Amino acid sequence: MKVKIPYLATIIIALAFLFIGHGIAVRGLIVFQDVSRINVRATVQRVVERVTVYDEFTDFISEFDVFDPVLGEKIIFEAKVRRGALKGEIIIAEQTFSRFLPDTSKEVAMGDSVLLVNFNDDEWFFNGYARTNKLFGLGLLFTLCVLLFGGKKGFNTILSLGLTCAAVFAVFIPSILSGKNIYLMAMLVCAYTTVITLLLVIGYNKKSLAAAIGCISGILAAGIITLIMDRVLLLTGIVDEHSRFLANLPIATPINLKAIIFAGIIIGAMGAIMDVSMSIASALWEIKEKAISIKFEALFRSGLNIGRDIMGSMANTLILAYIGSSLSVVLILSVYSNSLMELLNREMIVVEILQALAGSFGILLAMPLTAFFCATLYSQKK
Repeated sequence: MKVKIPYLATIIIALAFLFIGHGIAVRGLIVFQDVSRINVRATVQRVVERVTVYDEFTDFISEFDVFDPVLGEKIIFEAKVRRGALKGEIIIAEQTFSRFLPDTSKEVAMGDSVLLVNFNDDEWFFNGYARTNKLFGLGLLFTLCVLLFGGKKGFNTILSLGLTCAAVFAVFIPSILSGKNIYLMAMLVCAYTTVITLLLVIGYNKKSLAAAIGCISGILAAGIITLIMDRVLLLTGIVDEHSRFLANLPIATPINLKAIIFAGIIIGAMGAIMDVSMSIASALWEIKEKAISIKFEALFRSGLNIGRDIMGSMANTLILAYIGSSLSVVLILSVYSNSLMELLNREMIVVEILQALAGSFGILLAMPLTAFFCATLYSQKK
């Protein structure tokens, strides 16, 4: 007898797990806030003046033509606070350009939406442009396109994406800062995201079950490879200055930086592995629907052939995504490395390569496993 679980119940269960997980994650969490600074969003009313900043030893160094006494320029402007306790107030702020620190920011102009910061005094400073509204508009356009193109499936896609982001930011991130086991929490978040996404997008059937098993198997494979290579490569977890800041946080349980690498690899690979598993499961389901009498061997062989076609593009997708995300860092390290061997042995580069390879291994192993589980489930009699 086939058991049907209501669609609404899936959403309720997903939200319940999020609520419980968030409660566990924030237990013992210490929130770090810099009380010495106040941030506000404001709209520029007018530019008051431009002030050239000179070196304080201008009179001394002016005798030497090789020295340039000009240090930079300050843009003094008025801005109206848009939100918070200071809403409606007109404040004076400054935007600074220095010839020693290349800054390609646009000069503020009337009507610009800016972020201002104050360090416990009466002076306000330009802290960047407010860009979230424009990003929100682009996100809204993306949502509308998904809904128009996908209909109900598109709605489920947006819903699963929202639940995934909530699992990462409301459960996983607080759990790290509160001293929970990062390895365990990363696997739980991956399992939650995989199951909820497949149930919402595909539904409760053999197709979603086979895709979920194949996806989780691929994630486990990527995780095991990462743990093995962590020992083999003698990683420390210190890959950049952000890692050093995490290592020095004043918390009771120091953050395990090697566990952060593990979590980054499996969470980063999860999307591609899920995509591959879902593609194979859906394709084999359609084959089974059109050829009801097809046997296990034929289904499995078809799944392997489909996986071979997907393999090249998906591996490229994962590796190129990691290269693109760290391109600036790679360029900097290339400039300051004496040889290619030195560059490839830097831990930051090693971790990027490990991410790409471990994720690709996860994709590679998820393909035959998904094909096997699909052939096993689909070939069973109802």
